[in-house]
Amino acid sequence: MFERTTLEGRRVAVLAADGFEKIELTLPLKALQAKGAQVDIISLRPGSIRGVNLQEPASRIKVTRTLDEADPADYDALLIPGGFMSPDLLRQSAAARDFVRAFDAARKPIASICHGPWLLASAGLTQGRTMTSWPGVRDDMVNAGATWLDQEVVRDGNWVTSRGPQDMRPFVKSMTALFTEQAPVIKSTAYSLFSDPQRQSPPALVTTAMRLLPKPSLRTLVGVAVVGAGIMAATRRKPGPSAPQ
Repeated sequence: MFERTTLEGRRVAVLAADGFEKIELTLPLKALQAKGAQVDIISLRPGSIRGVNLQEPASRIKVTRTLDEADPADYDALLIPGGFMSPDLLRQSAAARDFVRAFDAARKPIASICHGPWLLASAGLTQGRTMTSWPGVRDDMVNAGATWLDQEVVRDGNWVTSRGPQDMRPFVKSMTALFTEQAPVIKSTAYSLFSDPQRQSPPALVTTAMRLLPKPSLRTLVGVAVVGAGIMAATRRKPGPSAPQ
């Protein structure tokens, strides 16, 4: 039987917003394009969205289509990168929740890493699934009905999930393997009836990196102040309820 080894002719949607973890989008993106996939960046707004390296601002990436313009039926697979901010913004969007529900309802492949599974939980898709995520959101997954495993990659039917940047190599390998499968994937049997326990301490990867990050530049501080002032001004301009006639 012929086994697909490339993604030629396949379209992959990458669902991300401002604050996506740069490595969790750019490395899978390059791997998908190297396999021949056509990849679109789908987001909440047009233009370019800002990535981060942990909490430090990183480069931007151009949005291909907004959620209002994108149709899940046009795509064969979905990637949801992590980051502290991007999945949090997406999980608050009804359009984003509907977008991922459409992929899962059709049993199309979904790959998600780090905080990305937040969106799957908010879409009501994690009940009865076996998965992993960034360890810090383990309780969110368990409370949303999932069996959570502290493993570098967990495959459950049409899902592949991973913990974070430290697992990037096995995640990309598992993601491309899932996306190259030709038939809709049937849900697999759960690995375990019980979730792995909570971590006893946060990952040194983050605590060490945050300690070594440089202080914000004057330019960054001014930028934050300008954005804050704009938000405050917009709040003050917001019209109140109309007086009764």
